[in-house]
Amino acid sequence: METKEITCINCPMGCRLTVTMSGSEVISVEGNTCKRGDVYARTEVISPVRTVTTTIKVTGGSVDRVSCKTKTPVPKDKIFDVMAEIGSASCTAPVKIGDVLIEDCAGTGVPVVATKDVSDLLV
Repeated sequence: METKEITCINCPMGCRLTVTMSGSEVISVEGNTCKRGDVYARTEVISPVRTVTTTIKVTGGSVDRVSCKTKTPVPKDKIFDVMAEIGSASCTAPVKIGDVLIEDCAGTGVPVVATKDVSDLLV
């Protein structure tokens, strides 16, 4: 049996979790004060994921960049690939919150969506 100590990042509580594993199987999670901590710990030690938030270039808009994020978390080992694709992409104004800016970012199957409205220059 192996144990791993991690801190839950799902809420401000920051519970210190102890995960007991047998090979790649989670046997138990201790230290969480809610069910979300248990789910987070099991995912984090087996296949960690993160939501990526950043900005993307906008052409013809009232501002040069729009805030965006991955619609769902992506594998942690794909974050640099996701950021590279977003960094080389651009969109055209107008942009509305929730608009899909990239359909399948870095081959993850996860879209990148706008988190802010940007009007075009004609408004």
